[in-house]
Amino acid sequence: MSDLTIDKDTALRIALAARAMPNVELRTLLGVLDDRLGRPLNLAALARITVTDLKTGLGSADGEEDGEDIGLGLDAMKLAVRILWGETQDDDSLPKPQPYAEGDMPRSIRVAISSNTGENLDGHYGSCLRYLVYQVSTEEMRLIDLRSTVEADLSDDRNAFRANLIKDCQVVYVVSVGGPAAAKIIRAGVYPLKVIEGGEAMDILAKLQDVMKAAPPPWLAKILGVSETERLRNYKGEEA
Repeated sequence: MSDLTIDKDTALRIALAARAMPNVELRTLLGVLDDRLGRPLNLAALARITVTDLKTGLGSADGEEDGEDIGLGLDAMKLAVRILWGETQDDDSLPKPQPYAEGDMPRSIRVAISSNTGENLDGHYGSCLRYLVYQVSTEEMRLIDLRSTVEADLSDDRNAFRANLIKDCQVVYVVSVGGPAAAKIIRAGVYPLKVIEGGEAMDILAKLQDVMKAAPPPWLAKILGVSETERLRNYKGEEA
């Protein structure tokens, strides 16, 4: 860990994370992060840490190969990972959800955005840090929830865990997703849409609104509650 140089913001997150885990010294946590993430150790690197990394790394540092008996609860490690990711309530870079009650936005759909930073679509389905969840109608879009994926790493089936996390959504936007993972998303009743170049979430959703207003494809029209007859008419371009 010699000659390890980190910037002030990175150092602050690491110090706060160490404080969240009783009996873990700052020096010990720095060593685990250096070993698991490599260099440079910066905010981008911290975004790659997982609970399993901490569990294994701290266990090894304490002489326990599997990390089961290091005297740390999973809740403490999950909190530390959230802090290292910058996913805390006082993180101004994250958007703030707005109040929403079922029925507030008639004929709306729920959309998840795979995100790593701010209010952006910039995450792969299987590795993004969180999902931004929006309620979207033709006239309004409202951020209603932020859903952390920190616990997905502890699941036997990470992709299924993530699908369950957003199963109340009708659509999920991703930068990338593999075939097996996409199949699990679809089985959960969610329609995956890939936008390789990513972009600002609001811009992505504005384009979705345009499609909703014009002639939505049959799968989207069905979600919106358009009758089968009307869906077929729109799809074939027939006049009413």
